[in-house]
Amino acid sequence: MKLSELTSYLEEIAPLAYQEDYDNSGLIIGDPDAEITSALISLDCTEAVVDEAIEKNCGLIISHHPIVFKGLKKFNGNTYVERVVMKALKHDIALYAIHTNFDHVLDGVNSMICDKLGLKNCTVLSPKTGLLKKLVTFCPLSHAEIVSDALFSAGAGSIGRYSECSFNTEGIGTFKAGSNTDPYVGEKGIRHQESEISIETIYPSSIERKVLQALFQAHPYEEVAYDLYPLSNGFQEVGAGMLGHLDAEMPEADFLQLVKKNLHATVVRHTAVRNKAVRKVAVCGGAGSFLLKQAISAGADVFVTSDYKYHEFFDAEGKIIIADVGHFESEQFTQQLLFDIIRKKFANFALHLTTVNTNPINYLI
Repeated sequence: MKLSELTSYLEEIAPLAYQEDYDNSGLIIGDPDAEITSALISLDCTEAVVDEAIEKNCGLIISHHPIVFKGLKKFNGNTYVERVVMKALKHDIALYAIHTNFDHVLDGVNSMICDKLGLKNCTVLSPKTGLLKKLVTFCPLSHAEIVSDALFSAGAGSIGRYSECSFNTEGIGTFKAGSNTDPYVGEKGIRHQESEISIETIYPSSIERKVLQALFQAHPYEEVAYDLYPLSNGFQEVGAGMLGHLDAEMPEADFLQLVKKNLHATVVRHTAVRNKAVRKVAVCGGAGSFLLKQAISAGADVFVTSDYKYHEFFDAEGKIIIADVGHFESEQFTQQLLFDIIRKKFANFALHLTTVNTNPINYLI
């Protein structure tokens, strides 16, 4: 299939608009129209991973972490980033990254951590703002249900665990059709009054084109009247970290042992235990110290994440247990998750999980 077919599907799952400003998710190297027959999935894109792709004749490497975070001015092979890019280009291997946009979706990186820890009723810890819009449109009473169904089918109208949400108001619309028009109702040159329904609904801005296409196709009018409003509401389905609950309370020491075992962590660095039961848990794959205040505000007993610095541990202030499992350890299951997502859609496409351990950190036990 074409490379763009696979990347477009991944961007339906985790739209690029959901990534952080500093990130570089998406197609880093490659021609979207190129034909590919197989792909290699890895957490990181290293020279060893590119060598494995060459050996397995994979035309694409899908990694969680982008190999390029900022602009490269020289390609002399002096850094591992330059060498990876040069080798991928030489062997015509496309590089695709699905990073913080995959962190921020409900069924992404953090959901895997929750699953491994047995957490239930999971929600986004810190919803992102600026991703939602409101559509207000006006249509004749006869087509209100048809238009609403089309908008809902396109993905509009979801609020948390509720779908097909809208607000409808009946009123009178007026218009005068010009000489070169073909009005659905009324006559040319005469002001017309029509009983109409105002339909208000929300949608993620990433699907705006799809929603508007559905509106135009379902609406009977030659000229469709509609308004678009940006919203500052938090998008409950998209954001950083997750919050979940254990089926039953657990002693802190037992929970920390569960974290170590289930996340295959060599060590767990943590703040002092508080001699309290653990029931509510916050998680964040990768570096998550920026979410500590949200974890405390949410009433979490433990915050499972990584990349904590010495002085940052003091910020727990006895209000929560910080459990640092390591960056690789917190995100390692992302590879299998991507494999399963792609396999479900493209059952006959050749997929490989890397056999390379890309964790740059070693432990002396």
